[in-house]
Amino acid sequence: MRQAHFHQVNNLEEFKKKALFWAAQFKSASYFESNDFKDSYSAFDTLIAAGEARSLTCAAGSAFDDLEGFLKDNQSFLPGFLSYDLKNEIEDLSSDNQDNLQFPDLFFFEPLHLILIKQEEISFFSSDPEMIIAEIENTTCQANCNKDFSASIKNRFSKSDYIEAVNDLKKHINKGEIYEVNFCQEFYAENVDLIPVQAYFELNKLSPAPFSNFFKVDGKYIISATPERFLSRRGNKLISQPIKGTAKRQISVHADQKAKTELLNNEKELSENVMIVDLVRNDLTRSALPGTVLVEELFGIYSFKQVHQMISTVVCKADSDLSNAAILKNTFPMGSMTGAPKISAMKLIEKYERTRRGMYSGTVGYFSPDGDFDFNVIIRSILYSTESRYLSFQVGSAITSNCDAEKEYEECLLKAEAILEVLGCKM
Repeated sequence: MRQAHFHQVNNLEEFKKKALFWAAQFKSASYFESNDFKDSYSAFDTLIAAGEARSLTCAAGSAFDDLEGFLKDNQSFLPGFLSYDLKNEIEDLSSDNQDNLQFPDLFFFEPLHLILIKQEEISFFSSDPEMIIAEIENTTCQANCNKDFSASIKNRFSKSDYIEAVNDLKKHINKGEIYEVNFCQEFYAENVDLIPVQAYFELNKLSPAPFSNFFKVDGKYIISATPERFLSRRGNKLISQPIKGTAKRQISVHADQKAKTELLNNEKELSENVMIVDLVRNDLTRSALPGTVLVEELFGIYSFKQVHQMISTVVCKADSDLSNAAILKNTFPMGSMTGAPKISAMKLIEKYERTRRGMYSGTVGYFSPDGDFDFNVIIRSILYSTESRYLSFQVGSAITSNCDAEKEYEECLLKAEAILEVLGCKM
């Protein structure tokens, strides 16, 4: 890894904004932002990567084997993503629903320029850090032209169609085919002109989250305010933090506290969470030393700007005989976005959803030179292509035998609020 060059600035937030506008000029760029959430497993506050020294692009088939080779050949920070549809490589599954974005199934790159920020310290890893600093300082941030966003947001499901699909899924649950399924719907707009970097900052302002990220590759953008960690490695410890359970924030302190208490005592939300915790425990056993999988926290309530979330933490000690690519393959896709049993749930997802998920409910993250990694869950995210001028975001909820289809629909709209506000739209 290149030698670090340290730098100080007077206004850190202004520097980060300029740095992302600068990075987004490259063919590939990524930005990870922790938003000051107190997370003991985070390795930095902000990571900014720009330009490709080399990269890996794969379709489902041999993607994880190709990733393993790429990791062996490149001991560096490697940002990248895995599409949900890599499930088709892992299991005997397929994806035939429409895909208007065409993200690759897997992409990672070694950046030409890397910036790590922790507290007030900025570290540059670049062949010419002084030049990069000057370029960033001279970067002009574009005004928020997205406020003139005029495209209409459409939904793949009418409310009645959604309710009918949920009730059909409940029939599968009552027959014993599955216990739970994460059912999602797409909102989309066509012929859209968007300034992706500005959209990211607007979304991050409205909905700051610990795994917020911006990712660009070949004119395709991931603009994410995700609160969920899929899987992290710290030394020989693996950490997964599935989210199941949502309550809307309230204006008054008393009402907000009541919402948290009700979430913690909601039998439906608790049952959803524990089912996914069991699924994650089972997934981790495939990569763990025997007897080391444990639930570090069950039913933790965490507050974000729009919602309270119920988050559990499952950990284990990693089997040293397994590569990082194999560990990801053993746990992918994340159980919080599929359901249980996992394969049966994914088959029903394909049958009842109307859009190929692609990057939605996939993961964005990075590998570090010391062998650690950290990956999120792509939810609460805008996906956009400058080539097709197509914008998409999906939202979903967990369907169980005792859920109310209309309430699940309202939960989906709640999760979409911040994105709709960024776009200046209402449903």
